[in-house]
Amino acid sequence: MANEMLLKYGCNPNQKPSRVFMDDGRDLPIEVLNGKPGYINLLDAFNGWQLVKELKKATGMCAATSFKHVSPAGAAVGRPLTETEAKIYFVDDLGELSPLACAYARARGADRMSSYGDFIALSDVCDVPTAKMIQREVSDGIIAPGYTDEALEILRSKRKGTYNIIKIDEDYVPAPIETKQVFGVTFEQGRNEFKIDNELLTNIVTKNKDIPDDKKEDLVISLITLKYTQSNSVCYVKNGQAIGIGAGQQSRVHCTRLAGSKADNWWLRQHPKVMGLQFVDNIRRPDRDNTIDVYISDEYEDVLRDGEWQRLFKVKPEVLTKEEKQEWLAKNTDVALGSDAFFPFGDNIERAKKSGVKYVAEPGGSIRDDNVIETCDKYGMAMAFTGMRLFHH
Repeated sequence: MANEMLLKYGCNPNQKPSRVFMDDGRDLPIEVLNGKPGYINLLDAFNGWQLVKELKKATGMCAATSFKHVSPAGAAVGRPLTETEAKIYFVDDLGELSPLACAYARARGADRMSSYGDFIALSDVCDVPTAKMIQREVSDGIIAPGYTDEALEILRSKRKGTYNIIKIDEDYVPAPIETKQVFGVTFEQGRNEFKIDNELLTNIVTKNKDIPDDKKEDLVISLITLKYTQSNSVCYVKNGQAIGIGAGQQSRVHCTRLAGSKADNWWLRQHPKVMGLQFVDNIRRPDRDNTIDVYISDEYEDVLRDGEWQRLFKVKPEVLTKEEKQEWLAKNTDVALGSDAFFPFGDNIERAKKSGVKYVAEPGGSIRDDNVIETCDKYGMAMAFTGMRLFHH
């Protein structure tokens, strides 16, 4: 390891020179095993590593995240996949999957369009099943505490040998004070070392006080994910994985809508009509993902019109009607929702209800908390006030 590393350029090609370094004289906590990571790659890598490390500590399970432009597109722990999940994540042909591979399949599968060209973070040593899964996805790089020899060779074969592979010292502890510069001015603050666990969920302010243990875990996953998501942010979680993340929106209800639409897409991809789509042989994975996204949207005619569907499908699919979508979406229940700051209006809860939310965790503290609580009570939701904001910039 070394104290500094030169980069090709900063956020954009015109931003030179560029480097990362340790100003306390220590060596960097990373070793680049392959490739040449860039400025944004490392921002994604360090944020992603912190996220998965905290997820593992909080849940006791291995974790993975798929990062794009300094926010997670997906994050998950290593719960086993159902047969349906394996199919919609397109990993049902890979045989038996390790818990770590299941975690990455979930993280990548939450929002496959956003994960295109992701930077991956794994909480544990990358094994062969996970490497094989990553090998066939479009990805910029990976950070993990280690790699088995065979997994490393598999990953080194990506992108004609230029795939970014980073090993991080899992025992590295950053300084308690962090700094950054904006416009030549140095900002300084204490690191956000706030611990997120079930203790945050004890102040349940709704009439419904029942949050089962597995749903508490989902809420903890949502809050840890939000801790490393550009604010404003909202995160929907189900069965140990983020299914919709809304990041960087100026309005909180826009976060809730964006994340909710992603959660809806995740659920609609499990509709029998979608799972039964017959794609042409050898269709590229990104083309297939984009086609599914359009098919379940209001712009479905873009992939079903004559001259276009023949390029994508062996058999022209039937339209997935608005009524069919509404009927299917109504079957998605028991979803957990976290918010990095208080909900200012009940409209966020109204939108969340449409995506099956039953459990909510948010800081509280709005002058309209009563309205938000009343809206939750109207739908029998259980909501905990955490008392802790999780802004990240």
